[in-house]
Amino acid sequence: MVSDKTAIFTIGIAAKMLEVHPRTLRIYERENLLKPLRKGQWRYYTMDDIKWIQCLRDMIHEHGISIAAIKKLLLYTPCWNIADCSPEKRKQCTAFMSSGLVPGKISVE
Repeated sequence: MVSDKTAIFTIGIAAKMLEVHPRTLRIYERENLLKPLRKGQWRYYTMDDIKWIQCLRDMIHEHGISIAAIKKLLLYTPCWNIADCSPEKRKQCTAFMSSGLVPGKISVE
């Protein structure tokens, strides 16, 4: 089984998985919201990157938060406070689960 931290998806595959144009992923990278593994000119994304991009897209499209605002807010609070993720979504979030801030009411199974 491949770890969520293993960079295996090229930008084209990641873009298809997320149903976005590869340019969108390049914008997130340029804005320092994402840092895929680079090998030469190739970018490789992890499953954690894919989950993070989905969260970014939710913040932008469901909550109407601009990229500039997300960058500013991330200086002060973790992303799950910005996106107001549900407990079910937080259970799936690697960043949340590894933060050491997992509330007792969310059980990890």
